Amino acid sequence: MAITPLPAYGQVKAFIKTRISAGTWRPGDPVPSEAALMQQFGVSRMTVNRALRELMGEGLVTRVQGSGTFVAELYRISSTLIIRDIHEEVIERGHVHTSRLLLAESEKASADLARTLGLRKGARVFHTILIHQENGVPIQYEDRYVNPAAAPNYLKTDFTQTTPTHHLLAEAPLTEASYSIEACQPTALEAKHLDIKPNEACLAMMRRTVSGAHIASVARLVYPGSRYSFAGKFQA
Repeated sequence: MAITPLPAYGQVKAFIKTRISAGTWRPGDPVPSEAALMQQFGVSRMTVNRALRELMGEGLVTRVQGSGTFVAELYRISSTLIIRDIHEEVIERGHVHTSRLLLAESEKASADLARTLGLRKGARVFHTILIHQENGVPIQYEDRYVNPAAAPNYLKTDFTQTTPTHHLLAEAPLTEASYSIEACQPTALEAKHLDIKPNEACLAMMRRTVSGAHIASVARLVYPGSRYSFAGKFQA
């Protein structure tokens, strides 16, 4: 099965982001020269330039004419989203986490899903649906699609013993994530398995994760509004 990776400039970006997020390159450290990146990835100067421009726009690197590209100093104030395993959240509250697996299969990607995961239409993807419970009460409906190139052993995992998030963080280390959160009403299936009324207010998080050169997963995480709240932090 042919898997379409990130575009060439995206691979250069992912390489640099991985080094920065892992702490291998610290603020102020030089990034490899354009010539070195061109040779390493076998791409054009235009491709490398695009990657560096986008990284600069994201505040991750600075470019000094005549000197090169450097890892940027941290922002004075930044908003931080921590990708956490719901199992750990529940355990920290002193409660018991359990999960029910509703679906685990390989299927063909629709056109929209293929675009989201950076694959060709009809490529095989892994699909799981789980219900996460706290002390036996459903608190999250997790509907997730996974790129097999990023996590080939995903469907071999016993998700009653570990969570998809835990497995992916181990097998496909996170280099980038994006998310959105909105209020919604559950679908009929979500309401049924969350044991809530069809018109009950819920919170839905759409999350997309990248691991190196691959978009690893996309997930819709639905929480009953009366049972869950999101928390974040700002740091100086």
